[in-house]
Amino acid sequence: MSDHQSPVLAPACGLILSPRIRQILTSQAQETYAETIEALKKDVSRMLMSTSSSGELIKLIDTIERLGLAYHFEAEIEEKIEQIYNIHDGDENYDLFTTALQFRLLRQHQYHVSCDVFDDILKDKENKFKESVSSDVEGLLSLYETAHVRIHGEDILEEAFKFTTHHLTRMMPQLESPLKDKVKRALEQPYHRGIPIFEARVYIFIYEKDGSRDELLLKLAKVNFNYLQNLYKKEIFELSRWWDKFDLKSKLPYARDRLIECYLIGASFHFEPQYSDARISFAKTCKMMTVMDDTYDNYATLEEAQLFTDILERWDMEEIDRLPDYMKVVYRFIMSVYEDYECNATKYDKSFALPYYREIFAGAYNQELKWVMERQIPSFEDFMKNSVISCGLHLMLMPTVPSIKSWTKENIDWLMSDPQIVVCTALLARFIDDVSTHERGTMLTPLDYYMKQYGVSNKQEAVSLLAELIEDKWKSMNKEWVMTSMIPKEIVVELFNCARAAEVMFKKFEDGITYPEKALASQIVATFVDPI
Repeated sequence: MSDHQSPVLAPACGLILSPRIRQILTSQAQETYAETIEALKKDVSRMLMSTSSSGELIKLIDTIERLGLAYHFEAEIEEKIEQIYNIHDGDENYDLFTTALQFRLLRQHQYHVSCDVFDDILKDKENKFKESVSSDVEGLLSLYETAHVRIHGEDILEEAFKFTTHHLTRMMPQLESPLKDKVKRALEQPYHRGIPIFEARVYIFIYEKDGSRDELLLKLAKVNFNYLQNLYKKEIFELSRWWDKFDLKSKLPYARDRLIECYLIGASFHFEPQYSDARISFAKTCKMMTVMDDTYDNYATLEEAQLFTDILERWDMEEIDRLPDYMKVVYRFIMSVYEDYECNATKYDKSFALPYYREIFAGAYNQELKWVMERQIPSFEDFMKNSVISCGLHLMLMPTVPSIKSWTKENIDWLMSDPQIVVCTALLARFIDDVSTHERGTMLTPLDYYMKQYGVSNKQEAVSLLAELIEDKWKSMNKEWVMTSMIPKEIVVELFNCARAAEVMFKKFEDGITYPEKALASQIVATFVDPI
């Protein structure tokens, strides 16, 4: 909480890009893209179904997925993945590259496979990594990417992660493109933890330089990406018009102006064209959350924050006159976003979601505010338990409920029961976020509670220890991904992509929401502005 001193914020990436983003291609161009995609899809589908060699099929599926094309061939890929699973422990004599790739693909498609497959191919009679492995760059790279799907207790993959990181880092300066590009990208951002649409854009660039590329796949990938980008531009333009009408940049100068970054998170959850309404709805709620966060963390006094929380719980516009003027602006904005959500829920016949939305939003800040008001310092465990709610995960998922069929009342109740995958996602996002942003704002973060409870006086040491906890949660996420089979995959993907968005936007870019110009801006331009 503060005494109303507004922080100096970096220029909004959204504002910098706005004039270029609004250069939307004509509908005729979009129709041409769509027609080309449909024609090329038929050829790729035939290629996928006719590939008989399991080794070649594994590589083909991985390429299709990395190029961002998998959503066009979901049924075909699932059929082929099941075939691969049924023979994966057969007599196939794969090299390290293919063995590791097959393992990763099966894990990423929710198949529980054993890492024992690596024992003979990696270890010698003395249980050490074979010398030949350290010089196999393609094999090392495949194994490195595979190590990121490891779960607790998989010691050989834990060892493989350290081994491959060391040797790939050592060899990278001597490599040539495109292999060098692949290694550099993997070390900077492992594929399994990357934002899918970002990874597709990067891989298209790398794949184009690969002498063994398939021209049909490359052409489809390029046209498909441009089609998606054109759709994103249209959605961002619609959001910009919506955002501008509130004029919060002048009314609430302390609040971060991060519309495009909020939209990016929505695109991180689901980048495919059928999720347009979900992305737009999410961006609106995300903007509401950033305004709220900045109001609580950086501007409101404790007394004002408590008053606002009390009124918000009642969810009654007649209470608005009790608020200071700037909070009236915030409150009206919240109610407007909610009205949009209500319309969306009604449109898709999902009005059952409305009470959940109100309850989750109103209760998000309660406990932490109470601790601050009462000058309490809870245990690290209590703080983390409350963080499952206060991190905003439940609220971030709610905007996607109306337009995504998989979200039923029963599945929302499952979400609200905080199953293990939800807890893991929330804590992972909270750890990554707060390790990156602990020096911004005045609210206490997990870092502060961790240092106090465990007597850690050095902040960098605490950051390192929390980084270990982040790795621990990723292993838990990987386990829950495989184990959570009773919930529609569409929902589980959304949870996993939430963790990926946190990984990329905060851990890698050191709070990409607050300071997007450091590195996030180039990714935004590549994804939303510059066509291929």
